[in-house]
Amino acid sequence: MRVRTQQHDTVDALVWRYLGGGAGYVEHTLELNPSLAQYGAVLPSGIVVTLPEPVPSTTTMTDIVQLWD
Repeated sequence: MRVRTQQHDTVDALVWRYLGGGAGYVEHTLELNPSLAQYGAVLPSGIVVTLPEPVPSTTTMTDIVQLWD
């Protein structure tokens, strides 16, 4: 997936916006885009970044126990 950065974006903000939380997405994004390191922590707007494909979640939903109704 290819996305374009917005003003004040960071790599982890891009990953969170498009892929949500997940282990290894930021590291994989940096591997796919080695030139991102030259920009520092805050990326300039308008850069095209390749994000990894999302991995389907294998976690299951658990029932919520409420102490009070």
